[in-house]
Amino acid sequence: MRFLLSLLIACVIGSLHANEKPNVLMISVDDLNDWIGCLGGHPDAITPHLDSLAARGVNFTNAHCSVTVCSPSRISVISGVGPTTHGSYELGTPYQEIARLDDVPTMPGFFKANGYTTITGGKILHHNFTGRLEADNNLVLTLRKGGPNPKKTFHAPKPWDWGAFPKTDAEMYDYQLAGAAAETLRQEHDKPFFLSVGLFRPHVPMFVPPHWYELYDAEAITMPDADPTDMDDIPGNFQYKMWIAPTLAELQDRKHWRSMVHAYLANTSFVDHCVGEIIKGLDSGPNKDNTIIVLWSDHGFHIGEKQHIAKRTLWEESTRVPLFFAGPGIEPGTSPEPASLLDIFPTLIELTDLPENKHLEGISLTPQLNNPSTPRERPALSSSYFGNHSVRTRDWRYIRYDDGAEELYDHRVDPDEKTNLADKAEYTDLKKKLAAHIPVGAAPEVKTFETREQVRTGKVSRP
Repeated sequence: MRFLLSLLIACVIGSLHANEKPNVLMISVDDLNDWIGCLGGHPDAITPHLDSLAARGVNFTNAHCSVTVCSPSRISVISGVGPTTHGSYELGTPYQEIARLDDVPTMPGFFKANGYTTITGGKILHHNFTGRLEADNNLVLTLRKGGPNPKKTFHAPKPWDWGAFPKTDAEMYDYQLAGAAAETLRQEHDKPFFLSVGLFRPHVPMFVPPHWYELYDAEAITMPDADPTDMDDIPGNFQYKMWIAPTLAELQDRKHWRSMVHAYLANTSFVDHCVGEIIKGLDSGPNKDNTIIVLWSDHGFHIGEKQHIAKRTLWEESTRVPLFFAGPGIEPGTSPEPASLLDIFPTLIELTDLPENKHLEGISLTPQLNNPSTPRERPALSSSYFGNHSVRTRDWRYIRYDDGAEELYDHRVDPDEKTNLADKAEYTDLKKKLAAHIPVGAAPEVKTFETREQVRTGKVSRP
């Protein structure tokens, strides 16, 4: 009888563990492009912790953002709804002020409503979880992001400055956030948790302590390919200066380009270290074996490629982002299939066996988590300003601008997107097929005043 009772207790305990929901650790990195070792975007990049995390699970090497600028990209990820539905294509309008999202739960809000303790820190939404979203998180670790910053200017006016500052990692807000997240991960929790951590670097201003700059020999750094003839076959829509970012020509005139490349690499290595601290906290605590990890960046970043600095374009440098999933049941692998950041929300719902969220527009990546070579029919759609869209498949990128101009690149032979094939007659049918993925009747820009697109194209002056 005692044996049968022990066996029954063991079965009950085993069933309870089997039915436990996995925890979720979501790490967002701001403005991180493919300049990390596991994505091969820059040969000099020193990113051991990001590379280790990518090798621990499935590395989606063909992942792309929905919008190529911070605020609307993050709104899209956290709502699971794309910009052509919610209508935010630029900075300025918070999630909680977009009427089209009034009934759409945030990712933390959805997990909280389904029994999770939700914890956040740093930059997840551009404008934070305020107003009607304030209750979506049970605990906020810190809202500080981006600092500290020096009083003096090193190279350029704010926010485009960079340099070796402050003296120690301990002074950096990202490092402090990583420590708080690591400590949270070392603790026992009475319910499954959803922890979202938003790291700010390498976003401008690119200030990190001197020892991160010292990892690289500034004079030996490999410089990006910025061949000016690459722009000869590009439509005019996105060729001019966009909003406030400096131009490559301005950096070259001031002899600052190499220094900026150095800064981006140094900042990337610093944030890599912060990711490592967070993962170290997970691995040294009780939650290691029951926590799903997802890491993503909100968009990419140009540092001279196609004569461009920063983001907001529809080329590979702006749309391509790191996206890794790791955790229980996820075997290591690499998937070259197109993935969208919109796919994060439905993937996490499936991995945690939560109820359906009818608002989501992405598709779960679990088939690729089970077998990274599983094909995906739907491409990744990216937007920049209203009316400009990119369609990225495994082999092709098609861009259509609001003025009807087009670009087409064959990534099998042209990964740097140097040869625009859009005017070749033999690709007419392919262009039609790809263009069919661009939504008809996309939601207009949510701004009530003249949009950034109008400012960008010179139709109106900035107010």
